[in-house]
Amino acid sequence: MNLLLIISLTGSYELLIVGRFFVGLSSGLFAGLAPMYLGEIAPAHLRGAIGTIYQLVITITILLSFILGLPGALGTENLWPVLFGIIFVPSVAMIVALPFLPESPKHILIIKGKEVLSQQSLAWLRGTSEVHDEMEEMRSESEQMKMVPKVKLRDMWTNNLYRQPMIISVVIMMSQQMSGINLAMFFSIQIFESAGLSEEASLYASIGMGVINVLMTFVSLVLIERAGRRTLHLTGLAGMAFMTVLLTLSIVLKDSVPFFSWVSIIAVFLFVISFALGPGSIPWFLVQELFGIGARGLATSIAVSVNWSSNFVVGLIYLPLVEVLGGYTFLVFTILLIMFWIYTYKRVPETKGKSQEEIASIFRQQSYQG
Repeated sequence: MNLLLIISLTGSYELLIVGRFFVGLSSGLFAGLAPMYLGEIAPAHLRGAIGTIYQLVITITILLSFILGLPGALGTENLWPVLFGIIFVPSVAMIVALPFLPESPKHILIIKGKEVLSQQSLAWLRGTSEVHDEMEEMRSESEQMKMVPKVKLRDMWTNNLYRQPMIISVVIMMSQQMSGINLAMFFSIQIFESAGLSEEASLYASIGMGVINVLMTFVSLVLIERAGRRTLHLTGLAGMAFMTVLLTLSIVLKDSVPFFSWVSIIAVFLFVISFALGPGSIPWFLVQELFGIGARGLATSIAVSVNWSSNFVVGLIYLPLVEVLGGYTFLVFTILLIMFWIYTYKRVPETKGKSQEEIASIFRQQSYQG
């Protein structure tokens, strides 16, 4: 796939389109598989922190792309094609490294039914042979799976046991992409330039925003097992909602009150900080925690599809919204963020430190009550 992109630099835009299509396809697969794998191999008390690593790597990669895209680096008319060649390096590294990763112990035991291999894989991951408690939990999950029919697509919406966690997964993914974060990232340079920064200064301010995104994702990694998923997600959504109001005020008033031009810069930075604190990383691994292994793959596929579809829709409607609403466009995201906050507060359970059986029991109790 990356090879197609490199070959396309000879002048074939057709290969460029095909290469981008397959890169997008593989990225979509990894967006579901990587968090799911991390969730299955992580011990319960570190599940959130390890799941956050996925988003941390994404933020680091975004920061690197900002830096490499600078005019003083590869962001020139002659050197930009080199960026397509660079992505070949991590692709090769992944091809070499992936065969050495152990299979998920849960997959080996519950799907393949090979207990000895599962225990060996778990012992390798934990660095100790004392894995009896975890093996017992997986055996219990495996026995429960035998009593449950194979999960089908319609079961995710009709079965009381799966419907509520599926709706939560969909909403939590929408809350990430429909928060307006990608618009803040994509149009940050324009926002900084409208505040009076030069083009060069705006570029470096965008890099600063990328640095903050990385640092705050790392902070989220540290806090996730202390504060909990629900708390951090609520905090992040509330902070983003407030910043969209502040950003709207600064955009509308910057011409009449020059001070607000600088407020817009502060608002964008705080918006990114709020996103990185919770909504940036939590949706990716929360889906894995809400479902048992029998339904996890299907649930992840649906959730990731919703995530990317939401991203596409937001990018598609943003410019038409700007034409209609002008400087008040971000108030649309304020309303959405408030709605997502209310839903999270009322419906999303805390999963910190809970086993899969404990989480499943929450939804079983809700289904009985409902």
